[in-house]
Amino acid sequence: MIDKSPIAARARRVAGAAARRPGLVLSALVLLLIMGWVLVPDWFGGQSPTVGVAQQRLEPPSSRHLFGTDQLGRDVYARVVHAAGLSLGTALAATAIASAAGVLLGLAAGYFGRTADVVISRIVDITLSIPSVLLSLLIISALGGGTLHIAVAVAVTSIAGFSRLTRAEVLRIRTAVHVEAAALGGARWWRILARYVAPAVVGPVLGLAALDFGLVVLAVSALSFLGYGPPPPAQEWGALVASGRNYLATAWWLSTLPGLTVAVVVLAANRLSRALETERSRA
Repeated sequence: MIDKSPIAARARRVAGAAARRPGLVLSALVLLLIMGWVLVPDWFGGQSPTVGVAQQRLEPPSSRHLFGTDQLGRDVYARVVHAAGLSLGTALAATAIASAAGVLLGLAAGYFGRTADVVISRIVDITLSIPSVLLSLLIISALGGGTLHIAVAVAVTSIAGFSRLTRAEVLRIRTAVHVEAAALGGARWWRILARYVAPAVVGPVLGLAALDFGLVVLAVSALSFLGYGPPPPAQEWGALVASGRNYLATAWWLSTLPGLTVAVVVLAANRLSRALETERSRA
């Protein structure tokens, strides 16, 4: 017979921790819901995001249309749900590009030192001296609009943080006894980086990526709001907010509810990522 007392005790501990941190639990539930939107939007969207009913134009939120309808009679909630995949996918791509490039630059600056450190540090300083929104707009103007270009533009503004964090970690790790012993033992630099330095950098980089993800979602939505996102019929949260700004006086829900969705996702992501970072630092 299975002793269920350890399982019950663990369940009580989890329930107690959840009761002490309701905001964290709510943030996790919100992100799980958004993940469902991304993976199976048809299960949550219900109605078609592209086909409207002319007789249902600009209907306010109701039980039939949770977020109301737009100027073409399309269900706004369905459009928000189906836009989650593109919005969060772009933000995830931007975070991946920024972390990969930042780690490479930080490894080079921290391990090789001297000339590489000076050159990379000056590039990072120049990047930080330019406001992120302005830098993103400059890159978008040069590359043009579109999902990939938005991801690249937002990634460039985030590389500096990953580079500085990686450099600091490398400078700390390279003086460790086992790393110096490997170098004195004749190990090649690439082997030292791959076996000793890079694994120690992964944890802090993932923590920073989680902390930055909410801000990246906000930046992607802002650029899409300005009209640099993918063209219709592709749907993105920022574009949905922009499409309703001419109807704010008569149909406030067109911009307000998609905008609130972005705000809730960003707040939930920041809350959860900060909690995870706190637990990691305690460990």
